[in-house]
Amino acid sequence: MPLEPTLTSTLLAGQVAIVTGGTRGIGGATAVQLAANGARVVIAEVDKDKAEQAVADLNDRFGTGTATAFITDLVRPGACDDLVEHALAEHGGLDIVVNNAGYAWDSRVHAMTDEQFQAMLDIHLVVPFRLARACAPVFRAAAKSDAAEGLRRHRKTVMVSSMAGLLGLDGAANYASAKAGVLGLVRTLAQEWGAMHVNVNAVAFGVIQTRFGLPQSDREVIHTGGRTIQVGMPAKQAQRMGIAVDPDTPPTEAEIYASKPMPFVSLGRTGTITEAADAIFWLCSPLSNYVTGQVIPVNGGARLG
Repeated sequence: MPLEPTLTSTLLAGQVAIVTGGTRGIGGATAVQLAANGARVVIAEVDKDKAEQAVADLNDRFGTGTATAFITDLVRPGACDDLVEHALAEHGGLDIVVNNAGYAWDSRVHAMTDEQFQAMLDIHLVVPFRLARACAPVFRAAAKSDAAEGLRRHRKTVMVSSMAGLLGLDGAANYASAKAGVLGLVRTLAQEWGAMHVNVNAVAFGVIQTRFGLPQSDREVIHTGGRTIQVGMPAKQAQRMGIAVDPDTPPTEAEIYASKPMPFVSLGRTGTITEAADAIFWLCSPLSNYVTGQVIPVNGGARLG
């Protein structure tokens, strides 16, 4: 089911973007939105088959050379440096970075292992830090070159956080802690990189309908850090939220991503991956050039109680 971008324009023409975890879900929708508005996109993904399919789809839709894949497990030391080198070698520059890759590995604190806690810090906080560190000399050199030409070009870094990072999340202390750490990283980078005209912001998503919001299944797994992790929420948590999926019949892609009723959200429903990608796109575009160091809640008006 091809995603249709909300906007098609030349706002990002000539720019190069990295999207981590850019094959499906929010990352996949973001890659489509960036490409539809003129960017060339590097998709960083651990799953080779999914990455190659996503790149082929983008090149078919938006023209040969629109996208390339960089296949890696991002938690591997050196992976982020290699990713930036790939973007420079294949596309000649780097203007936009979207830190989207991640997954959940939930347990309540009393049952959570050190391995679980560290795994969430690694993918959700250490990887964005390493990628920022790898980008820093590239952005610095570009800003220096721009200044020599009397130009001021903005470059963008967007990090995907979560309302869990703002409010906490029962059963996910590891995930919530990592996402809270992202906010400190964003605000610090915004201060350090402002003079280079690099805008650094985060989106804090509420409940966006993706495969992570379905009950765990052997059909959906992630291979990372030498582990195989089932994607989705524990069955008991899914039951508490009124989410039921026939274990013998996998949901269609349309069913996975369709918005669902959500009573504690002012808009009364979960968000869609396209709506999530729209928020990221805005922060990547010239429309947000005077926005930096901010955390934008994208949650449909979620409220407690």
